[in-house]
Amino acid sequence: MYIVFDIGGTFVKHALMSSDGKIINEGKFSTPNNSTDVLIDQMVEVFKSSTDQVKGIAISCPGMIDVDSGIVYHGGSLTYLHKQNLSELVRSRCGVSVSIENDGKCAALAELWLGSVKGYKHAAVLVLGTGVGGGLIIDGKLHRGSNLAAGEMSYIMDGFKLETNKATFVGLSGSAARMVDTIVKTKNLRENDGEAAFSYIVNGDEEATNVFNDYCKSIAVQILNLQYVLDPDIFAIGGGISVQPILLDGIKQAIEDIKHANPMHVATPYVVTCKFRSAANLYGALYHYLQQYEKVE
Repeated sequence: MYIVFDIGGTFVKHALMSSDGKIINEGKFSTPNNSTDVLIDQMVEVFKSSTDQVKGIAISCPGMIDVDSGIVYHGGSLTYLHKQNLSELVRSRCGVSVSIENDGKCAALAELWLGSVKGYKHAAVLVLGTGVGGGLIIDGKLHRGSNLAAGEMSYIMDGFKLETNKATFVGLSGSAARMVDTIVKTKNLRENDGEAAFSYIVNGDEEATNVFNDYCKSIAVQILNLQYVLDPDIFAIGGGISVQPILLDGIKQAIEDIKHANPMHVATPYVVTCKFRSAANLYGALYHYLQQYEKVE
């Protein structure tokens, strides 16, 4: 058995899992706002209240992660994690092996292990949320890059003004949260009411559909760009928004529209949705642990 933690900006999800990916039980607690010590105390409490059969701990965490040392850099919105050796701090308290990996890369690992890109040699997994995360699979393995930043789509520039040197970034144009929020405000809906926003899209509301179509085009542009740079076999789209069937259809249509308007395009990206959604980081963190400590392929 293994305890797996998925550290998010609002909640820390945790699960007791077996080595074949079965979730035995799960729960969550609120993410501390500004204290590594409080975070670790709560993680240790979960560990101590679990079965004594726990062999190790796997962690999914925001930020750039040195998986060999266990050090977190930046930590996304959890800035207090910057330069903290989170895996060592947890290991010293719990006395078992601890692994740690970036949350977007965990999502990619989940899809590589048991999900929609399993069996493919080259793949790109895009997780659409507040920004755009994910991971790249090259030669059947997760690619982290020399600075641990491979797959960090939010930092890609999608526009640039020569006169000011100011750029726009995929983290904004590709933000599912921003797209939904725009529709919510346009239609005077309750804050964060994503279901209502998508009901307007599905029912063909002109204003909502225009916002949604622009969003799909932004994602389609980056998929085409990545196709030429990496030439993967498959793209998998994840994040909470991916449960909406209209999203995949919208992205595919946007790719075709862009290709039709720009005949020089010869790429034909293969795009699917991820198998794992809210539990993706748990599965990916466990798979990383098994690769690091038990040499699972």
